[in-house]
Amino acid sequence: MPRRLAGPPAGPHGEDFSFVSPLVKYLLFFFNLLFWMISMVMVAVGIYARLMKHAEAAMACLAVDPAILLIVVGILMFLITFCGCIGSLRENICLLQTFSICLTIVFLLQLAAGVLGFVFSDKARGKVSEIINNAVVHYRDDLDLQNLIDYGQKEFSCCGGVSYKDWSQNMYFNCTADNPSRERCSVPYSCCLHAADQAVINTMCGMGMQAVNYLEASEFIYTNGCIDKLVNWIHSNLFLLGGIALGLAIPQLVGILLSQILINQIKDQIKLQLYNQQHRADPWY
Repeated sequence: MPRRLAGPPAGPHGEDFSFVSPLVKYLLFFFNLLFWMISMVMVAVGIYARLMKHAEAAMACLAVDPAILLIVVGILMFLITFCGCIGSLRENICLLQTFSICLTIVFLLQLAAGVLGFVFSDKARGKVSEIINNAVVHYRDDLDLQNLIDYGQKEFSCCGGVSYKDWSQNMYFNCTADNPSRERCSVPYSCCLHAADQAVINTMCGMGMQAVNYLEASEFIYTNGCIDKLVNWIHSNLFLLGGIALGLAIPQLVGILLSQILINQIKDQIKLQLYNQQHRADPWY
């Protein structure tokens, strides 16, 4: 008759052994915590920017409001990193899988947007033109949008979408005879040529520029549109844009990799715990 063992046989690992690496666990936690805090700041800034605007103006330029983009991106980032934070800290497979899947979807969408933008460059250009023209229409409705357009026109030395006359689409700069605005036929000051030693900016320098021809206007303002300037800048800075895209992709890939490693470690730990439980219940198992 075989002799019964005094206690359960030792398993492949000791009782205190854990497959879950603290390094992977807390690296993923602090990785997500950093971006979680950034997302909260983005949402807070976006909400503050929206609340500081008049209700009528805020609704009028909803589609081109930088604050809305900040809020949307911040909320998505908050939800994704929340799953990563809590999932890694609590070793929750469901939350970690959600985090990994969402991050993978975002990465694939970014990749698809880049490929489609390159392949269908004409359609992408048309969409950019539509966004810029819409921004021109709502230039005076939103201070954030106004500052963004002024920065872009000064940075790229351009004016309007296709040409400086695109500013006639704005109700304040419209060049029709029945427009009562004091800025009729004008362009924003950010379209103006400025001397390098100019200390004081003349904000009225664009007055009446739409009423003169291209050659005369080119002596005082940028006459080329921002669309062509933007396209040329993209073509000449492909390596820079590629580096930025890579910089955005690396944290996402690291997050996906760490979450998958941690998920596999947690699954192995669960198998070990089940084995030990069965071993303690039945010494002959």
